[in-house]
Amino acid sequence: MKAVKVVAVAAAGFPVVVLGLVLAGAGVGASDPAGGSVVSGLNVAAMPAAGRKYAPWYIKASESVAGECPTLSPALLAAQGYQESGFNPTIEGPPTGSGTAKGIAQFIDSTWATWGRDENGDGRADVFDPADAIMAQARYMCSMVKKASRSGYGGDPVHLALAGYNAGWGWVDYYKGVPPERFAKGQTYHYVRIITSTAAKWGTALGGPLSTEGWTRPVAGPLGTAYHETGANWVSGYHTGVDFTVPVGTTVRAAGPGTVVKAGVGVSYGNEIVIRHDDGVYSQYAHLSSISVSEGQKVKGGQKVGLSGATGNVTGPHLHFEIRTGPGYGSDISPVPYLRKRGVTM
Repeated sequence: MKAVKVVAVAAAGFPVVVLGLVLAGAGVGASDPAGGSVVSGLNVAAMPAAGRKYAPWYIKASESVAGECPTLSPALLAAQGYQESGFNPTIEGPPTGSGTAKGIAQFIDSTWATWGRDENGDGRADVFDPADAIMAQARYMCSMVKKASRSGYGGDPVHLALAGYNAGWGWVDYYKGVPPERFAKGQTYHYVRIITSTAAKWGTALGGPLSTEGWTRPVAGPLGTAYHETGANWVSGYHTGVDFTVPVGTTVRAAGPGTVVKAGVGVSYGNEIVIRHDDGVYSQYAHLSSISVSEGQKVKGGQKVGLSGATGNVTGPHLHFEIRTGPGYGSDISPVPYLRKRGVTM
């Protein structure tokens, strides 16, 4: 794989150096996740062989920031590490005006001084030590996810954080979002795209057997609007989930065990909850009248998470339910077949 260095000068009048070794097409060569088992949100069998030995550290790193940044899944951090270095812990990028990017997570010295710690007890905070670097990567990413959430910029906070990691947060500020494809010859734009795509593959095992323990219908009520029904009511032109026709105040339950990654207002979705499950797939519950869980909370399948309602963009009370390969809008898959694989009668 070819290492790419990009140096550009922006119209704002200050230089941008996209640091690190961004591997051209790294996401394209990622292993097919069909089959394999998912442990703590990471399908190790789907990863390249070079990265599998680091899987426990990506899992630990994700868990270490889960309370503040539950959307930083092990698969996302691993996909980022692969894109940065190809899982090479000794690699160094080319020298730049901002410094030389080093190690599996491609830290420069000034950033490492802030985020680097001794994580494996060998008495050194070493940028070339994968354990130290992967844990620091999660902390640094979490700091930018929180900054992105406060920024008010459009887009997924994780996407904004990835862009900040790659190009520097100043360019996220400048563009008020992920820099467009014209910036730095598309490197940051495609960095975000490739990592999120790879993370979706490494976080799921949709072709393999799924546990049915603890899975249930999210609400007691009949199905209404079907998945991918078309119409002018939806921005995408089609329905991204399924609706359950229930009155306001009906108990909504977690479809399966997992961790709450979002609990709050979702604009068109009104009050919504998103839960990450053991296979890296997410479930969404929208238009709620009330929410009874918080971000970072672990829930059991069938546990009450809120009450149905009519908040957001609706024509009447109902529960909008989605299954997704990522936490955000646009990663939906058909919910009914997935729930059936989980043993739920629909």
